[in-house]
Amino acid sequence: MRLVLASQSPRRRELLLSLGLEADVRPARTDEAVRPGEPAPGYVRRVAREKAHAVPSAPGEVVLAADTAVVLGSEVLGKPSGPDDARRMLRALSGRTHVVLTGVHGRRPAAPGAPEAEEAVLVSTAVRFATLSDAQVDWYAATGEPLDKAGAYAIQGLGGAFVRGVAGSVSNVVGLPLAETLALLGRLGVAPPWGGPR
Repeated sequence: MRLVLASQSPRRRELLLSLGLEADVRPARTDEAVRPGEPAPGYVRRVAREKAHAVPSAPGEVVLAADTAVVLGSEVLGKPSGPDDARRMLRALSGRTHVVLTGVHGRRPAAPGAPEAEEAVLVSTAVRFATLSDAQVDWYAATGEPLDKAGAYAIQGLGGAFVRGVAGSVSNVVGLPLAETLALLGRLGVAPPWGGPR
């Protein structure tokens, strides 16, 4: 079974490769705006599902899509629009605990003798931030790292210096909860890297 990653995120591809899973990258083009009144769990589930259906696929392939959101209270913090927005988000996260939600969606197209199959999972991780000084916020924003990251930080990069604690999957905070994703792929017929039926 060939794995297709419906994402242009290098982090998701690297996480899969770290487990020995190679994927054909086919970035999905979808509207990732939060709809009025849409709760964060429903939002990441919906976007992941739409990404999984937005890329072409064929029998013998499994499409994997994911969407990650940083949620502070009831606000979904997406990617900052620029350095000022990144500083705003970092100040909001400072000294507080937020939640990182990832919706993962897998789709196996129909094949002769096998109907289409879909699997989905939602993973939540709590992240506790250190209290940041204005100098820390300005320094980190100036590095450029926050600009293409949901919530304006990368736990696997320089932003990891601001994380005081994590409750739940760390790989989820990076963008793909590995244990849950492996289980989902297994249900769709993708063998784990250590072997099994394909």
